[in-house]
Amino acid sequence: MRIVVLLTVSAYLFVACNNATTHSAIVDSTKTLPAYKPGFGEFMSGIQVHHAKLWFAGINQNWPLADFEINEMKESIDNLKLYQQARVETKHLGMIDGPLDSVAHSISNKDEAGFRKNFLLLTNTCNNCHHEVNFEFNKVKIPDTPPFSNQEFSPAKQ
Repeated sequence: MRIVVLLTVSAYLFVACNNATTHSAIVDSTKTLPAYKPGFGEFMSGIQVHHAKLWFAGINQNWPLADFEINEMKESIDNLKLYQQARVETKHLGMIDGPLDSVAHSISNKDEAGFRKNFLLLTNTCNNCHHEVNFEFNKVKIPDTPPFSNQEFSPAKQ
């Protein structure tokens, strides 16, 4: 009896897994789904988190984490340019490139004083961009507290 049940289940699975029509229908249905496109605000919220984490990594001289966070910001801005090309705000994003590069330079030189100065420039440039695109009500500042209580910003002990 066991063998009959096992053979029946095996035959059913073989037929079900090899049904090309069903597989083709599933593939075709996924082609008609609308592509997900993150909104401008979603990208900016992510950038805000990386901005805050970057600050705490830099002032704690956790240069590997600071390097990671500055590159996450750059990647998010690149994605904004890719996925939100039609937005007027996107055309102003180039103004942030110089300050981002200055912060990255301070990180690569492990220069905390330069980092603090360039981070302030970056923050002010964010606010200048917000002003240019009539979002001045969204004012960015140097963070007072870390955005997450479950992350250590001090460098790892060697």
